[in-house]
Amino acid sequence: MPFTPFHLGPALLTSFLFFQLLDLPSLLITSITPDIEGLYIILFTPSVPHHGLIHTYLIASILALILALVLYSLKGVTGKMMEKMGLFQLSSFPKILYTSILGTYSHIFFDSFLYPEMSPLYPLTGNPFVGVASEYIRYVAIYGLCVFAFLIGLMFYFKKKTSPRARV
Repeated sequence: MPFTPFHLGPALLTSFLFFQLLDLPSLLITSITPDIEGLYIILFTPSVPHHGLIHTYLIASILALILALVLYSLKGVTGKMMEKMGLFQLSSFPKILYTSILGTYSHIFFDSFLYPEMSPLYPLTGNPFVGVASEYIRYVAIYGLCVFAFLIGLMFYFKKKTSPRARV
């Protein structure tokens, strides 16, 4: 998605639905990180398609591992931020790693339905997901789902923040 914030909706909702299993900061960060590729392309090589190698499951796997290492080293910082938001989670490297994989993969998954220039199954070429429905239906469904998930995720956040037992 050219507007990265849309990826935050499904990440936020999923984080609260599986709050004990997933690391919220990791899922939010890794769900938007693949669009750094698009930003770079827009800024420096605008004639190139915006969804290249990082928008593949293979490279997203490597990116997830790198992000997990970085996020694990920053878990003290993210933990303090979570506490200021009225939330608390215990984090471990395995939890951050599988959350990072979920974040990058979910990004590739949603974008796969929208952008024909993607090859999400690289080294195989082409995008088998883009022809699932008409372009209008795909865009309305994906963007609508992302906005709806964000709103529901915010409701979960405020409910969890105001609950007397926000520590999990």
